[in-house]
Amino acid sequence: MPRAPFADRGDDRHEAAAHRRQAVVDLGWHRAVVVAVDQAGGRQGLQLANELKHYQLALKESLIQPNQVFGVIQQDLGQLAQLVQGGRALAYSMANLDAQFRNTFTGYGFRTQGYYQDYQKWSQTSLDTTLNSLKAAGFHGQQLQSQQAILAALRAQSTGAGGEVQAIEVGNQIAEQQVEQLMALRQLMLVDLQSKQAYQAEQIQKEQAAAAAGQQVFGKQHMVTDDKKY
Repeated sequence: MPRAPFADRGDDRHEAAAHRRQAVVDLGWHRAVVVAVDQAGGRQGLQLANELKHYQLALKESLIQPNQVFGVIQQDLGQLAQLVQGGRALAYSMANLDAQFRNTFTGYGFRTQGYYQDYQKWSQTSLDTTLNSLKAAGFHGQQLQSQQAILAALRAQSTGAGGEVQAIEVGNQIAEQQVEQLMALRQLMLVDLQSKQAYQAEQIQKEQAAAAAGQQVFGKQHMVTDDKKY
């Protein structure tokens, strides 16, 4: 019995090889696509990570100091201006300083009665001014402790600044503290000056009063001693 004819084995083998090559080509193409997709996804993920990092950095740089330290220099200066006034003292902060000075130190002049009251007034004015100046110096001394606390707080903020804005704010606070210290120093110099000038005015007034008294007693008469006029 004759057998059924077979297909060309050579042709079958060629077709099978062609299919295998096509499968390999298709597999390689898919792998290339997968690799390309993976690389694109990796670049996109890296870009996103960098953007998030920049955003976090920008957010950190924009943070402000939660507890900023500023002094109360206006309040301190006001208290000191009131402190130097009292008694018969002459103070730079007095509204009627010019009139008070002229009423206390009248300049060259002499009166026959009550001159000792004038001496008492001059001395008391100088003493009260000196006392109030010492009180002002003590007030400044008491402030040193609170100022040390402010410096400690600024030092902690400076070392713990987490961003550019916080560092700038610390610098601004330090600059403000420097201005406050200069203002307090100027006021302390005024206090010292008023004490010195009150004492100087007392000495000049006493000299003027003594000169006026001598002129009143001796007048323009010449003293004659051993045939010499003085």
